[in-house]
Amino acid sequence: MFRTALRNVLAHKARLLMTVLAVMLGVAFVSGTLVFTSTISDAYQKSSQKGYTGVDVAVQPHKQDSDRSNPGAAPQLTQNLLDRAGKVPGAASATGSVNGFAAIADKHGKLIGEGFSSSGANYYPGSDGKDARYPMKDGRAPRDAGEIALDARTAERAGYKVGDTVRISVDGPVLQQKVAGIFTTDDGNVAAGGSLALFETPTAQKLYAKPGEFSRIDVKAAPGTSQAALKTAVEKVLPKDAEATTGQQLADDEAELISKNMDGMRTALLVFAGISLFVGIFIIANTFTMLVAQRTKELALMRAVGASRRQVTRSVLIEAFVVGTIAGVAGLVTGIGIGSGLRALMNGTGATVPDGPLVVSANTVLVSMGVGIVVTMLAAWLPGRRAARIPPVAAMNSVHAVATTRSLVVRNSIGGVLTAAGAALVLGASSSSTMGMGAALVLIGVFVLTPLLSRPVIAASAPVLRLFGMPGKLARQNAVRNPRRTAATASALMIGLTLITGLTVIAGSVQKAIDKMATDSIKADYIVSMASMTPLSPDVEKTLAAHPGVTATSPLRSSPSRIDGDHETLTGVNGRTIGQLTKVDFTAGSFNGLSGDKVVVDDATARTHHWKLGSSFTTTYEDGKQGKLTVSGVYKGNDLMRGLMVDVNTLAPHQREITDRQVMVRTKTGADDSAKENLRKALGDNPAIQVQDKKDVSDGIAKVIGLLLNMLYGLLAMAVVVAVLGVINTLAMSVFERSQEIGMLRAIGLDRKGIKRMVRLESLVISLFGGVMGVGLGVFFGWAAGDLIRKGLSTYELVLPWGRMGVFLLLAAVVGVLAALWPARRAAKLNMLSAIKAE
Repeated sequence: MFRTALRNVLAHKARLLMTVLAVMLGVAFVSGTLVFTSTISDAYQKSSQKGYTGVDVAVQPHKQDSDRSNPGAAPQLTQNLLDRAGKVPGAASATGSVNGFAAIADKHGKLIGEGFSSSGANYYPGSDGKDARYPMKDGRAPRDAGEIALDARTAERAGYKVGDTVRISVDGPVLQQKVAGIFTTDDGNVAAGGSLALFETPTAQKLYAKPGEFSRIDVKAAPGTSQAALKTAVEKVLPKDAEATTGQQLADDEAELISKNMDGMRTALLVFAGISLFVGIFIIANTFTMLVAQRTKELALMRAVGASRRQVTRSVLIEAFVVGTIAGVAGLVTGIGIGSGLRALMNGTGATVPDGPLVVSANTVLVSMGVGIVVTMLAAWLPGRRAARIPPVAAMNSVHAVATTRSLVVRNSIGGVLTAAGAALVLGASSSSTMGMGAALVLIGVFVLTPLLSRPVIAASAPVLRLFGMPGKLARQNAVRNPRRTAATASALMIGLTLITGLTVIAGSVQKAIDKMATDSIKADYIVSMASMTPLSPDVEKTLAAHPGVTATSPLRSSPSRIDGDHETLTGVNGRTIGQLTKVDFTAGSFNGLSGDKVVVDDATARTHHWKLGSSFTTTYEDGKQGKLTVSGVYKGNDLMRGLMVDVNTLAPHQREITDRQVMVRTKTGADDSAKENLRKALGDNPAIQVQDKKDVSDGIAKVIGLLLNMLYGLLAMAVVVAVLGVINTLAMSVFERSQEIGMLRAIGLDRKGIKRMVRLESLVISLFGGVMGVGLGVFFGWAAGDLIRKGLSTYELVLPWGRMGVFLLLAAVVGVLAALWPARRAAKLNMLSAIKAE
């Protein structure tokens, strides 16, 4: 039986090729994902470890969880603490660090780096006048407030050299700094394509903390002193609000964080790989079902000469094992290439990854081979079992085993139950997990019902197919001749288009909801913020307020607080102008008189704390002081406007550092290009600051949604490719199966052109059937998800992207035409007499 199985694989290698390709693509997706994420994770971990090479013990602020009196307190590390830490037994030296955001403009005024990857820090010289963390490649370290040093990669990228003047921004205002030196560094952020600017320590402290304060103190051990021993010695001089951690622990913690971040990416990619493999299962099952049907007499003869049912099933599974092994090996090799290519693609798009080797772990090899073999054998098990159950005498009398009416009734009943149960879960879903479970049940149920649905749906195409004469009529009859085969072929395409359509419907609906929310909530012409979403200097709001073309401004300023034992964020606004810049519906009170101890709150927060108009409560500000606030208004909150709003003059005395999240601006001329340009010039043409009108805000969100959607399209494209292979495989095997029939059609007058047209139209009908089912299910899921999304996005409403849905159906038609090219050509080239004699 083993030799027979191997002979069958070799005899049908051409027919099994598409199955191998389908499994190979799924395995390649899995192995490529594992190789890519392992490589990136390893590169970042090694890069971060380099950053901790000179750190034996790090001292950082530690906020006690039990400290409930001071919600915003941020304990600081002083120069005095640094000096004491550097003198403990076993310490060789101590270095103070302070860092934050620093946007650097290139010579054309463009921002270097991306958002949070642009950073600034201090140069802390030791007794020898050098900072071992940043060896100078050219020039010297910065010595006064007007100088900086740049990392070598950034300097090379932007074309800066020692002596050049650089425009830089930390929190808004533009600083003109002279490049005093260029340095090299093992900083992982820089290795990953970020930028780093160094200031002298007093300047960095002024920009990122307070004079004389540090965010971290690094202590280097003397020769012969272990990190654990040094940590114990350092802890003896620490205040209660600071903690010591070994450099090894910091590196391990960061490695764990990187690994967790990679886990999220890995899981997301593996989900899409799983979808591709799931689609591939249909192809495998279809292929082996057709192979078994074509070999029914052969299998019956084996049964007649003594082979048991188990042996017949086993022979089919051995074939599947060989196919799965070949696909697993090919998929693993292809996946390694994909992983390497993805890394190169990231580097090519500017998202630089630290240098490191390609990582192909034993786990990746085992998983890839296991997936290829297990998926193939599972998909082939049912066809093998069916083959073993055919009685030898019945099989010898008929090449094709026809499904009984009873089996179809059972199948349709099961499909109906699964679809109904899934639809009930989807419609009543209160969480995304329930929604996902329901969607999976609906997909499986519809797949089970597809043979039943194929006849009426394909029958609807009859009027169009009649236009193509006899080939069109034959194509329709061929498509419904074997409903199960048609269902399995169309379902592969249906699954991919269901997900693509559903995501498109949800994305379009969310975008419209955000547009509506921005229009309904904001009266300001412009919103000013840092491009990196880091805090803005209050000087920005003052500059804008003084501009002659501006009629009203208000900062949006956040400060932590504690109310009734709960953490709440207070939003500081200009109480006199906020009503001119926002448009919210008040259920009680208004913005009028928002000053002093008055506060306006959103309705959800008011319900949580049982507040109403006139209610008073005590709040603990971030500096630990308490104050009494009185509710002067309750408004309907949304994702853009919610929370507790107080006047900035009430909040400012309690803030340790005054910064703004955003500044809302209204101008005399409204939102137009000239007003925007004037505001940009007033802010010094700062590339780190973005001036956005409502359309810009909406377009920015649309760009993110579009980018995410395009990524998902790309990931789901693999499932569509696998579906195309399924259509090709089914048609090719169907042509082989119907060789005698095609020969007879040729003999009675259907020419080669007619044969080609018949096969192409059959492929087109099957693909469009899958496309219609996929688009329909996708719209259903998009509509059903609306109630779930509406709980967090009140302005959500269903938007049907008719244009894109039309494109998806056109894509299904193109898939059908392309998939039929080879099978149609093969059918047309069959020798008439040889085909008629074929069994």
